[in-house]
Amino acid sequence: MTILVTGARGQVAQALVARLHAAGLPVRAASARPAELTVPAGVQTAEVVLDRPETFGPALHGVEQVFLYPDPDGIDAFTKAAQSAGVGHVVLLSSSSVLSPDAETDPMASQSLLVERALTASGLPSTFLRPDAFAGNALGWAYDISQGRPVQLAYPDAELAPIHSADIADVACEALTGTRLRGRAITLTGPEGLTFRQQLAILSEVAGHEIPVVRITHEEAERQLVRYMPAASAGSLLAWWATASRQPAAIADTTQTLLGTPARTFRQWAAENAAAFTRR
Repeated sequence: MTILVTGARGQVAQALVARLHAAGLPVRAASARPAELTVPAGVQTAEVVLDRPETFGPALHGVEQVFLYPDPDGIDAFTKAAQSAGVGHVVLLSSSSVLSPDAETDPMASQSLLVERALTASGLPSTFLRPDAFAGNALGWAYDISQGRPVQLAYPDAELAPIHSADIADVACEALTGTRLRGRAITLTGPEGLTFRQQLAILSEVAGHEIPVVRITHEEAERQLVRYMPAASAGSLLAWWATASRQPAAIADTTQTLLGTPARTFRQWAAENAAAFTRR
């Protein structure tokens, strides 16, 4: 039976599709824009748009399991369609932010929380993967660094435990193909806590040049962030970083604790992506 992977343009989903395909499992990669997907030969593609229920039936035909990105738009209709199609298990890429006390009102956490609750209410057997900060978030600094500009941060000493997207894909693959993770809600992190300063120091080493860090005010950082995201989301991020600057990062489950394989470090991610931080 086929495994449907939604959000298939994302890094985690791309890595997951590759793993499932390499294991000889039938996999279907789904996206709102399937024509833009690049998938291994033999992998099916499908359109899934959560606010367009007419896309669900064809995508779910013959599907036994689903890897789901957390979009609350149309989630109730999607769970009903999945049940009708005979789906027996959903692995959700959720977020550790659902564990925060204000998750219901937080604009970022609430999206994942709503999807978790919809899956629970549906009765579909589900596994929730709740990663913390992604190592790939560092790409947000890449343009300024490549142009020789300093990185401006309101909370340079915020400590996080960034996780490599490949580690999330490994855990998702186990959740879909094995039984030991099925039905669990798992918080995922990388293997070590690193402040933004420490992450930038590692990037400086792998890129081969100094990366200056300039501290700015909370208000200045908020003005910068709202160019790229809603004001509420910017405020949520800054509040998270402010909290993270006052306490060490908590290390949760990793591929080491869950799968017995060493967790990929931020330095490994940085080395793999060094070209993005090289001066042009």
